[in-house]
Amino acid sequence: MFKVTTLDAEFELLPDESLLAGLERTNHAVEYQCRSGYCGSCRVKLLAGRVSYREMPMAFIAEGEVLACCCVLESDVAVACCLRADEADGKGGE
Repeated sequence: MFKVTTLDAEFELLPDESLLAGLERTNHAVEYQCRSGYCGSCRVKLLAGRVSYREMPMAFIAEGEVLACCCVLESDVAVACCLRADEADGKGGE
């Protein structure tokens, strides 16, 4: 399991969990639509670490960006993603 560091938190991915699913599970503000690399909505900046793809996604990926829905972590990573506003404010689901 690899460690993911965001702008607000750190967590470990669960076995067979995508980066997108891990970000959702830990209440990070990440957009998505297709969950398969076609739309590019889940694009985040990769600040550190290495990822690969089982198949090259259809969506455009600029240098230093990854698609959280379909990238495969090859090491611990740091990504530019924040907690959802209600989590960052400490309100949780209140």
